[in-house]
Amino acid sequence: MNFYLAALDERAREPGDNPSIGLILCQQRNRLVVEYTLRGVATPIGVARYQLAGDQPLPPDRADALPTQDELAPGLLSSRPPEEATGE
Repeated sequence: MNFYLAALDERAREPGDNPSIGLILCQQRNRLVVEYTLRGVATPIGVARYQLAGDQPLPPDRADALPTQDELAPGLLSSRPPEEATGE
């Protein structure tokens, strides 16, 4: 993630823009993975859980900025280990 954010900031950030941020969507929470992944990273990082109450839709300003569930599904399935993706 750090590589891509650095490249984005170097090539696309305009004067006056804030530094880019990365958003990693995970299917499961795993504190150990987060700790090992972020160890040694010197830039500020926040780890949070975002959950809507009940069946409330996202606020319109956020919904328009994020991909839909249908757009995310293929990427999530392709990133699973083979035994998880096929249900074996």
